[in-house]
Amino acid sequence: MRFTKNLEDLKSRIATACAAANRSETEVSILAVSKRHSVAAIQEAVAAGLHSMGENYLQEALEKISLIADPVEWHFIGKIQSNKTRAIAENFSWVHTVSTAKVARRLNEQRPAHMAPLNVCIQINTDDSDHGGVNPDSARELCALIHDLPRLQLRGLMTIPLPSDELEHQRQPFRRLRELRDELAATGTALDTLSMGMTGDMEAAILEGSTMLRIGTALFGPRTG
Repeated sequence: MRFTKNLEDLKSRIATACAAANRSETEVSILAVSKRHSVAAIQEAVAAGLHSMGENYLQEALEKISLIADPVEWHFIGKIQSNKTRAIAENFSWVHTVSTAKVARRLNEQRPAHMAPLNVCIQINTDDSDHGGVNPDSARELCALIHDLPRLQLRGLMTIPLPSDELEHQRQPFRRLRELRDELAATGTALDTLSMGMTGDMEAAILEGSTMLRIGTALFGPRTG
């Protein structure tokens, strides 16, 4: 019941933010960030109608994937070590944190032929944070490379900005990501996903065009480790 109430509250926040942005709620999807939460918690989320789960830590994610029989679309949203790319390519539907040509090529080479192409977002460092990501000036080159890799499907851009409690400060890195998306579209690279916004800054992200929110605490409560 607690999860259902959390989900209702989250959807209310999203609806209010979409109204303020003059956007439809259908334009914004929820990626439930299940890192450090239990298999039972994920099963509760699935029962409530959420089927996209985001995981940061590979070994933790692989254990959950092996234990959950429910249909779940798994998203890898953590830092990618090159020696972990095979397991990511073999077990996930999405990867949000591609920021180097080396990682992109390895994911492409290691994506099994019987699986659909791996959905990829390029992580952009929009404000010199230490969360990683490629410089915006280098995004076009990486987009072109990924576009030519047959086992990858380039979907969009992702960012993890520095935290702020002020709405206008929160909006700035999200605005940069949206503007970069628009610049890429103007030169022929159409992207349908802006992966941006978490529990503390989702309103700012929605105002700036987010299509996918990565939500953990607002759904599952505080993490246990």
